[in-house]
Order: sequence, then C-alpha cells, then structure tokens
Amino acid sequence: MGAGHSHPPAPSGHAGARYRRRLTISFALIATFFVVELVWGLLSNSLALISDAGHMAADVVALGAALAATQIATRKDTTGRRTFGSYRAEVFASGLTVLLMLGVSVYVVVEALSRVGGEVEVSTGPMIVVGGLGLLVNIIVMLLLRNGAQESLNVKGAYFEVVADTAGSVGVVLAGILISTTGQGWWDTAVALAIGAFVAVRAVILGRQVLAVLGQQVPEGIDAEQVAADLADVEGVEDVHDLHIWVLTSGMNVATAHLVSDDPTTFGATLDQARSLLRDTYGIEHATLQIEQTATRECKELDW
Repeated sequence: MGAGHSHPPAPSGHAGARYRRRLTISFALIATFFVVELVWGLLSNSLALISDAGHMAADVVALGAALAATQIATRKDTTGRRTFGSYRAEVFASGLTVLLMLGVSVYVVVEALSRVGGEVEVSTGPMIVVGGLGLLVNIIVMLLLRNGAQESLNVKGAYFEVVADTAGSVGVVLAGILISTTGQGWWDTAVALAIGAFVAVRAVILGRQVLAVLGQQVPEGIDAEQVAADLADVEGVEDVHDLHIWVLTSGMNVATAHLVSDDPTTFGATLDQARSLLRDTYGIEHATLQIEQTATRECKELDW
C-alpha cells in the first residue's frame, strides 16, 4: 500500500493575503467617508443618505474583518491542534459580511416602511453632493478590490459590500434629483427600499457561496465524477474510490482519494501521474492519495 501527499509553497495557495495592501487602503477610504456621510445624513434628514451611511458602516466592519482574516490566515499555528491552519478565518469573515449586509437591509426596509404615509422633509443639496462623493469613493475601492474578488472569497465579500454601497450612492444622488425636481419627499423612501432589496440579494448570493465552502462541497467548475474517471485512466490505476474534493479557503482546493492498483513496482509513478493530473488539470495542489492493491472492506462500506 502506498500513499502520497502534495502541496505548493504556502504563499501561492493563499489568495486573500496578496490583496492585504489594497484592503488597507480601501478600509481607510471607506472609514473616513462613513463619518462624513453619517453626519450629513442626520443633518439633511435623508433616509437614503443614512441608509447609505449604514452600508458604509457595514463596509468598514467587512473590510476590517477581511484584513484581520488575512492576518490570522497566515499566522503559524502554535497549538498543534489546527492541522489545516487558520485559513478558514477568511471564510468566517465573509460570513460576517453576509450577516452585516442582511442586517442593514432589514433596518432600511423597516425604517422606510415606518415613513410610508408621512410627510418627510429632506434637504436635497447635501444628498446630491455627499452621495456623489460617496459614489466616487466607492468606485475607487471597487477598482482596488475587483481583481481580488475573482480569487478570494474573503475579498469578494468585501467587494460585494462595496458594490452594494455603490448602488446605494447612485440611489442617493437619484433620490436627491427626483425630490428636487418633483418636490415629492417619498422618493427618498422608495430609493431606500430599492437599496435594501439590492443589498439583500447580494447577501444571499455571497451567503450561498460561504455555505458551500463550509459544507465542504466540490468547488465550482469541478466535476467529481469526471475527476474520478480521469484518475481511473492513469496508467496502473484499476479503480478509484473514497474521492473527496473541497475548498479549504479561496485558492486552496483539497482532495483525497484511494487508488487501486495490482503492481507495487509502479506505485511511485502512479502517484506522480495522479498528482500531476489533479494539479495541472483541476488546479488541486493539495492532494492526499493512497494506493491499495485491493479495496479494503472498510473502504467498500464507507459511503461518505
């Protein structure tokens, strides 16, 4: 019976850490403008502006959590208990972002509904100016995080939060223009409701991805049955069983499998070919493979 394990150097497997500097700049920009928007939202009595400030507050927490998670994820384990490291910290940070987005959405919707039927006086000047400045800040942050969102679930969580806030800034400016041209204050409430709905949808999308990782589902874009078939085609392999593929954190896919082979003299070459297949074809660099001459009774009975 033979076994092999392969993994890349640590820096190449950790996607989120590569964007720590951009996360830091984004955090500073959003945190600064959050204070500005909140103050003017209260002064102008604009629910749309206050809701956008609430989104920025969530941005601050989300970006701060993302930064902390990238630091924790690269920290060396000194307890001897975290054999997978602390990489999942980034996934938990993304989960926190989902909860924040949903919380802000609920607050905005409840507050907007409480204003229905009432007269609302809104200062449109601050709405348009501050909303426009917020839009500019959000666009800058989006550009900073856009590439990282393609690689890291952690950065994607922060990016989604900023995208939602960008929509909020657009809504604030639009509401200000509509109120000033029509004289109808209910536009502020309507736009706030639309922003809340948009953020909720984004939160659900991200939440599903977070749950997929925590549930150890097969990574998107990988067909487990096809992987098993390709491993079975490796020279010397007669059967494949107990194949498991999951995501440890963004950029780090993991797999384990048992390969059945009758020729012990080729075990080494078979392991090398199987590892190369997983790495080069499926991007799975962390693979633990075991070769058996016959499948054991325990393996045959194992159904998970």
